[in-house]
Amino acid sequence: MATGWAQDGAVQDQIDATVKDGVTRAQSRLPKGPSLTHCANCNAAIPEARRNAIPGVRLCVACQEEEDREAAQVSGYNRRGSKDSQLR
Repeated sequence: MATGWAQDGAVQDQIDATVKDGVTRAQSRLPKGPSLTHCANCNAAIPEARRNAIPGVRLCVACQEEEDREAAQVSGYNRRGSKDSQLR
């Protein structure tokens, strides 16, 4: 059921686009290429088990955890805004 000028299914289209963007963003962050034997940030050795488990790994566990913490602080989405404030 459409209201105003929105087409039928417009809300679902927005949801689908948001999910697709999220999946694309997550896939773009996956490592690619050969794994490094030493961390790109601190030069610590990367264990063989980690290199086998995550193809293309470039960071040791400690550096990866730090990078993940920093990335989690900035999501890029305003989830606190009310619906009314987003329409203005």
